[in-house]
Amino acid sequence: MSSDIKRIAVLTSGGDAPGMNAAVRAVVRTASSLDLHVYGIRRGYEGMIEGDIHRMEKRDVGNIIHRGGTILKTARSERFKTAEGRKAAYESLLAHDIDAVVVIGGNGTFTGALKFEKEFDIPMVGVPGTIDNDLFGTDYTIGFDTSVNTAVEAMDRIRDTADSHNRLFFVEVMGRNSGFIALNTAIGSGAESVLIPEVDTSIDHLVDLLHKSAKRNKLFSLVVVAEGHKAGGAAAIAEKVRPQLEMFDIKVTIIGHLQRGGAPSSSDRVLASRLGHSAVLALMDGKKNLMVGIKNHNISFTPFAKAIKNEKLINEGLLRMAETLAI
Repeated sequence: MSSDIKRIAVLTSGGDAPGMNAAVRAVVRTASSLDLHVYGIRRGYEGMIEGDIHRMEKRDVGNIIHRGGTILKTARSERFKTAEGRKAAYESLLAHDIDAVVVIGGNGTFTGALKFEKEFDIPMVGVPGTIDNDLFGTDYTIGFDTSVNTAVEAMDRIRDTADSHNRLFFVEVMGRNSGFIALNTAIGSGAESVLIPEVDTSIDHLVDLLHKSAKRNKLFSLVVVAEGHKAGGAAAIAEKVRPQLEMFDIKVTIIGHLQRGGAPSSSDRVLASRLGHSAVLALMDGKKNLMVGIKNHNISFTPFAKAIKNEKLINEGLLRMAETLAI
């Protein structure tokens, strides 16, 4: 264990994800068990710049493991992208004698951490907290499981009304650059088709697929659309196919930020606890400038540069399976 680290801080940054509180809890309690002083930084890097930093004890993280959002709040900081902003953040850490930081967030959070550590040599370890599940170096990110469960539950409810009215529903889920939520939601809900940013599905192909469904006397259809699909969101795609699918009463539902909220699933609570705990141990072992992840159920470590730059690929086998099961 490193004898140089006596005080660590923890922050949440970027978009909130269910399970972030469980990760904060794990960081605080693990650090406390090692006789470290722990500090919470409110509002991510913005709070670091402003010195919004306060001491945290074990009791401060009681009764939060089941709560969505983040008790530390979060923000996207434009100021941290500037040299002046990062210098102010460094001075805030020095004022509190903080030796290392656990950052919980996604790609943007780790990009900031990588640059900050290179400039000021403050050890930083990242915990992947993003519903998109798009970070290279980990099988799952905190919030992904809860987000998919929320979307599947919504799809189940939509299925009831679609079945009752002979409707075609285009359901938009989050995923600006990543189709992990959409693909898993489609499989879990038994949707007829899924449109994701990674695959350039043509409108003609989609129309042909839905025509085949109609010929099988299928009275309703569900199509999951990731918000970042090249052809547009659910509303735009619905308008493009409407003239060719007159047999359907076409409706659009956007699940949106409902996917970010709510109590984290059991899987996300366990994942967040493991990653937060391991992040503190990694710092004490002298590790820095990396993300703690999970691969094949085991804790793994990936340098920030690789986690940020390398693309996490969609499982093509799952895509083929989704198409087969939708027939």
